[in-house]
Parts: sequence; structure tokens; C-alpha cells
Amino acid sequence: MERTGPPARLTGAVAAFAAALLAAGGLTALAPSAAAADADQARNGGFESGLDGWSCTGGSGATVGTPAHSGTSALKATPAGSDNAKCSQKVTVQPDSTYTLSAWVQGSYVYLGAEGTGTTDVSTWTQSSTDWKQLTTTFRTGPSTTSVSVYTHGWFGTPAYYADDLTLIGPGGAPAELPATPTGLKAGTATSSSVDLSWAGSAGATGYNVYRGGTKVASVTGTSTTVTGLAASTAYSFQVAATNSAGESAKSAAVTAATTAGGGGTGGGLPAHALVGYLHSSFANGSGYTRMADVPDSWDVIDLAFGEPTSVTSGDIRFSLCPVTECPNVESVAEFKAAIKAKQAAGKKVLISIGGQNGQVQLTTAAARDTFVSSVSKIIDEYGLDGLDIDFEGHSLSLNTGDTDFRNPTTPVVVNLISAVKTLKAKYGEKFVLTMAPETFFVQLGYQYYGSGPWGGQDPRAGAYLPVIHALRDDLTLLHVQDYNSGSIMGLDNQYHSMGGADFHIAMTDMLLTGFPVAGDQTKVFPPLRPDQVAIGLPASTQAGNGHTSPAEVTKALNCLTKKTDCGSYATHGTWPALRGLMTWSINWDRFNNGEFSKNFDAYFGS
Repeated sequence: MERTGPPARLTGAVAAFAAALLAAGGLTALAPSAAAADADQARNGGFESGLDGWSCTGGSGATVGTPAHSGTSALKATPAGSDNAKCSQKVTVQPDSTYTLSAWVQGSYVYLGAEGTGTTDVSTWTQSSTDWKQLTTTFRTGPSTTSVSVYTHGWFGTPAYYADDLTLIGPGGAPAELPATPTGLKAGTATSSSVDLSWAGSAGATGYNVYRGGTKVASVTGTSTTVTGLAASTAYSFQVAATNSAGESAKSAAVTAATTAGGGGTGGGLPAHALVGYLHSSFANGSGYTRMADVPDSWDVIDLAFGEPTSVTSGDIRFSLCPVTECPNVESVAEFKAAIKAKQAAGKKVLISIGGQNGQVQLTTAAARDTFVSSVSKIIDEYGLDGLDIDFEGHSLSLNTGDTDFRNPTTPVVVNLISAVKTLKAKYGEKFVLTMAPETFFVQLGYQYYGSGPWGGQDPRAGAYLPVIHALRDDLTLLHVQDYNSGSIMGLDNQYHSMGGADFHIAMTDMLLTGFPVAGDQTKVFPPLRPDQVAIGLPASTQAGNGHTSPAEVTKALNCLTKKTDCGSYATHGTWPALRGLMTWSINWDRFNNGEFSKNFDAYFGS
């Protein structure tokens, strides 16, 4: 799935391909000198004014004082995942004219190029340069070309590169005119803390500034964005203005949008800090069967594992207690239901968890969606449950090719799941408890990869839970991502984090509470969840799953996220004392392990 970087050296077919490009003029090693009367047409090529005039993909660019080829600043751009850290500028030029593009660069696999020339777009590059090296190429504009885009970029998965003193020597073009004022501004999905905005493109625009109440809150290159950090139940006024090298257009007509009251209401009646656990009710494993009446009082939310479908695409969910042959100590259905009522009388919440490792659920049709609603309702009603936990794993959720915006999903299995859950929420009302337990692959991995990706070929499951979480965030009581059975995941520090210690839980939880651009696209930012909507998911023992975290490391993670102490090398983007708590797989495994997990939780939160 991952897009890898180039090899250490260009050899064989790759070297031959590069040589062919060079011979054909696609890569130019040395350009002829420019005419004496020509001038530098690039804006802020020395980066002395920060990134003014430049746009870098995925927020990859910044200016630094060291190293600098000349002056006091240079560009530092850092590739990450599927982003090659491309920094570009649109320059006004004259038709049928020759231009020489040059820049000083430092780093591995640094590219310099021009596109939109109207003739042959050009680029040149250096494989590795530990000191400043000048790259130069030349091109001729087409008969109707009035602007070109000049750029630098690195390569996927390589370290940061540096660029300075970029020039474009040639005849000046006609003075740029201000772009047209944007039209068609409209508000889309609103949550308790964010509003989606979109508008029509403006002629001559290279970017857009977004204003909230007259204050600029975002600058984007596309025609949509999500404004985050808003207060619940509040009306806001938004405008957008177009920008290019000549400046900013007049602001558009204002549109008003109101945020919602907030997801999950009072948190589904949960305590300020809650302990969530899965109870193996329908099967046995090495941990043994635990009767509902024997679940310790430490557990605030008890997820019945699992409701499973009669077939992958049926939507028909069934739940039954473990057979006596498998679980000799299983209680009767009547005893089970009575124990549920007793737990609820003590303030506990009991949910049906749908899916699990073996319960693949794909709501591919409207009929499956409706069957899901009716069958889940039947289970909730029969056992008198408080709500639903969505634990879709494996291949239950994936995104169709071309489904690239988590805010507006089009894949049937995603759209139908959202619709089904909204129907259940509407049926049972505000007291309905809704939780989710996705794996990191389906959530945090979305920072790097989303679906099959812009080039295709990626795992279509990457980030596939994000549209579900986003669409249901105002109904969501609790999200507890499984921080276990996971590969290494890139955090907001653009470093990879591995499970088993406090660092992994800190980095993964910080992403949920801070928000992040999906697949590095700054115009598609997944908004943060409220801290009372988030719990950390961990295995209860070494037998329960890969990535077991010792009680001492769990305590460090909680200290960092709620008190900003014991954070280690990872710097969080906030402090969240209202973090809801912990989830574990499972109650059974915790009992098998002498209650180590739950005892640590009780000691930390003073239960």
C-alpha cells in the first residue's frame, strides 16, 4: 500500500529512462544564459518574506534561517507519506518567450521545474547534495501562455530538502489583475465544532482566504474547506475572497451557518471518567466465560460481544448466549436479562457490539441497511439494552475508487451504515448510547492515506471509518480506537509511533483531539472530537492482544493527555482533563489477569 521513495542510486532501467529524458530535453542539466534585458519574474524567490507567494502541499513548507544560501531565510520542505512536499508559485509571463529557471538546493532527490508552459514542461533534479547546489533549466512559452507554475519538490519518504534564491529570468508579463470575487458560497455539514464550506472557483485565482466574522481563519488553494474550533449551538458568518499575485479580491456575499448542540448530549449518562470493557457473551476463549452478574462494578460500559450477521451482506444481525457445550457456566437467558437490569439500576450501560474480528458486515444495499436497523432494534428491545457499539473490522468498510472526500462519502457500505445508525438514534432518542471501536488502520492512518488514493493502488480500507465518525459525531457518545494489533502509525509530528508504550497512545489520541488533514490535504481537515467523546483502547493482558501496555505506561499516557506531564518526546497539541477514560479487550481477560487493568483505572481516577 505505501508509496516508497526512490532507490539509493538510479541504476538499470531507471537510469536509462532518466538519460532518455535528458536527451529529449525533459531534464535539462544546463541552460543557456538569459538575455541581458531580461529580469527576474519570480516573487520572493529568496524566501525572505516567509512563504509569501508560495503554496506548499500538505503544509509541508516552512522558512528557516539555517541553512540559507544567501540572505537570512531559505525554504525547508518535508515530504510525508503520500506528499512529496511540492512548493509552487504561479508567475505571469509573455507568450512565445524563453525563460531560465534556477534555484539553489540542498538535500536528497530535490526537483526544480516549470509546468503549464504551453510547450514542453521541464524539470531538473539532484540525487543527493549535502551542500548547496544550483539547478537550472530553460523553457519556451507557448503562443497563448500568460502564466506558468514554477516549483520545487522532494521525494516520498525522504528527509526534508532546502531551496533558496529561486529565479525565473525572462521578459515580464502583463501586470496581473485581481481575481474575480468568489460566488456561490454555501455551508455544508455543521457539527458542534465545525462547518464545511464550498464555493465556485474565481477566474484568475491561485488561492482563497476564508473569513469568519471578518477575521481570516484559513487560506486554501481549492474551493472548499472545513472551519474548525467553533463553539456549539452558535451562529457564524462566513465570507471568502480570491487571491493571486496581484492581491486579494473583494469578499463574497456572507453566508450564515450554525453549529449543532454537540455530540452525545451529556455523554450518554456516563460518569466523567468511564471504564469500557467487552464481555465475551456469545463465545468462550482462553479467558473463560464471565456471567453478566459477575462483571465487577468497575466497568461503566459493558459491550456484549458480539452481534454477527447471518451473511456478510445480509444486514441481518443475530445475538445469542454462548452454548452450554462451549461455556458450561453460562446463565439462562432470563438470568442474563435480569443481570442486565441490575447493572443498569447501578448506573451501568450495556450495549450490543456489532462485528468483531469474525463478524464482517457490509451494508451494500438499501435492503441490507433496513434489515440491519430492524434486526439490531430487535436485539436492543429483547435484552433491554442502552445502545450500540460499532466494531466493524477486516473488510467491513472500504472506499470505492473515486470516493476521496470524507465529508461527502459515496460508497454504499459507508453511506448505508451512516443512514442506519442515524435511524436507530432517531428511534431511541437522546438516551441512546453510541460507541465505536475502529482499528488505527481505519482512522489515524487516514492522516497519510485515504482509500485507494490519488494514484490508485492503495488499500481502499485506509481511513474508511473517518466518514462514519464525521457524519455521526453529533450522535457519538464515545470513540475508543483500538490502540493494539496495529502497525506503526505516523502521528502529527510526522514520526512513526509503535504500540506497546505510552508514546503510541499519546500520539494516537492527540490526533483525535487535535484533528488532522486527511491524506495531507489541508482543504480536507478531519475536525477534532471533544475530549469527553474519546477513550483509549488497550488490551487487558498480554494474552488479549498485541500491544499490551503496562499499567505504569498507561498512567504515563493519562498523565500526558490530561495533565501534560510524563509526555516523553511527543509534544501534544493541548491538555484534556475531560478525556473520558479507557476501553479494553476485554472484561474476561482482565478477570483472568487478576483485574490488573481495571484496578489501575480505579486507582488513577479515584474510584
